[in-house]
Amino acid sequence: MTVRVDPHELTCQELVELVTDYLEGALPPAERARFEAHLDDCDDCPVYVDELGTTISLVGRLNEADVSPNARATLLREFRAWHRSRS
Repeated sequence: MTVRVDPHELTCQELVELVTDYLEGALPPAERARFEAHLDDCDDCPVYVDELGTTISLVGRLNEADVSPNARATLLREFRAWHRSRS
């Protein structure tokens, strides 16, 4: 049995890559429609988008002066390690 995947459907990984643009309202209408269609059909991604939106709104209140140099270095190191592990 062959499972056919609609090439227009968004995968969870693609959603993760587009979520910031979605939350900023920067997705073109067709991409936004694909994004929202995925949210309607997926159990996990709506939770992820909500959590990320909450994180952005809370962190958005911080500015660079609010983060200690040690915390900044730790965050950058962790982000770089995470990014390398995904490559």
